[in-house]
Order: sequence, then C-alpha cells, then structure tokens
Amino acid sequence: QVQLVESGGGLVQAGDSLRLSCAASGRPFSSGGMGWFRQAPGKERDFVASISWSGGSTYYLNYADSVKGRFTISRDSANSTVYLQMNSLKPDDTAVYYCGASTAMGPGWGTLPYDYNYWGQGTQVTVSS
Repeated sequence: QVQLVESGGGLVQAGDSLRLSCAASGRPFSSGGMGWFRQAPGKERDFVASISWSGGSTYYLNYADSVKGRFTISRDSANSTVYLQMNSLKPDDTAVYYCGASTAMGPGWGTLPYDYNYWGQGTQVTVSS
C-alpha cells in the first residue's frame, strides 16, 4: 500500500509562485510514475503534469498545454517526493490539486486518471486576481 501526502497549497495573488510537494510512503518506487491533477468546483479532474522513471536516470515528463512554460514537475528520489513548481499563477489555476502514483511508467503514461493506482487527499490552491 502507498500513502501520498500533498502539501504546499495556499492563497496567492496572480503572478505569484507556489511549490507543491507530494511525499510517498509505504512502498518504494524503483520504477513508476507520479503526477498532478486538479479539480475546480463543478468541473472534472484535469491532468496537470506527470513524471515517470525506469529506475535509472531516464525520466518521462508530460504537461497539460495550459501549464506548459509555467509549471515544472520534478522528483527527489532520495525522499520519494515529487514537486510541482508553479510560476506565473493565474486565477484559472485555482483548484484542489491531487497527487497520484502508479507502478506504471513510460513516455505516454500519466495523462489520464485511470493511469494511477494511488491518490492523495488534495491541497487547495487559490489564486486571486
């Protein structure tokens, strides 16, 4: 069993930055993937970014078009933590951000909710105009 704990959300103004963290515990991921989705009130859970790895130094990254150039996903393997650095935040980025994880990986993996086996509880990000 894997537990995921997100942190780093908050209330910021448009143009500000935030860094979200997702710490995984319970099962080591020598290969696999983690990602971020977000869900605004009354909307579906949308893909934001994903990262997957094969145990060595090969990483596969995917980003939603709406966040390309502003958000960066990264992984600290020593701490089993994935980060989402969010810059130039916009009011449209307001949502609950969820972290997911899976033992699957690959260049096309991670953009759909059913790619994931485990989910965190979510962290709220609110961007005021």
